[in-house]
Amino acid sequence: MIAIIVGTLLQSQRTICIDPGHPSEVGQGTKGRKLTELHLNWEVAKALQQKLVEDGYKVVLTKTSENEKVLNKDRARIANESKANLLIRLHCDAADGSGFAVYYPSQKGKVGTMSGPSDRVIAISTKAAKAFHSALAVSLKGKHHDNGLKTDLQTAVGAKQGALTGSIYSQVPTVLIEMVVLTNRKDEAFIASRSGFSALVEGIRAGVKAAVK
Repeated sequence: MIAIIVGTLLQSQRTICIDPGHPSEVGQGTKGRKLTELHLNWEVAKALQQKLVEDGYKVVLTKTSENEKVLNKDRARIANESKANLLIRLHCDAADGSGFAVYYPSQKGKVGTMSGPSDRVIAISTKAAKAFHSALAVSLKGKHHDNGLKTDLQTAVGAKQGALTGSIYSQVPTVLIEMVVLTNRKDEAFIASRSGFSALVEGIRAGVKAAVK
């Protein structure tokens, strides 16, 4: 009983920063036939926030309303100021194929005069991303296609800068998930369904818990 209480107290001290991607300096996000990334990111963020609070975590969001515009460097700043144990960035993809993918910074990048993240953040993010992806994949097995664990370099912006902007400015472990390929009808239908939406939220919840364990 004492071990359970101590474990709960330690967990309650951990902070998770949820970043519902978009709108930002790169736009409003992608669109499906019926749904928008902007709306889905926000809905998943709010549902995930509730679940993680129930689990005993302190949760910080990078914006206060669905349509609030926040620059990517400021999203990272909010996570930094909260001293988050993990910054989880939610997105939906526009690409060929189907499924989810997890990204993390594997090297320093540069945007303007800013260079980052640090070697320490890269190391911790790498470890967190592996644990996050593993737990997420197990949770979604047979429900949603796994496109694997990838680095920022495998994104268009990351390939140019060396890392995503949010990663460059981050001083805390950071992981990004492309939850679905929203331009794929099957994926859009999956996240639009109650069962698919719940499965994604529960999968991300399991991933976060594994990443900060």
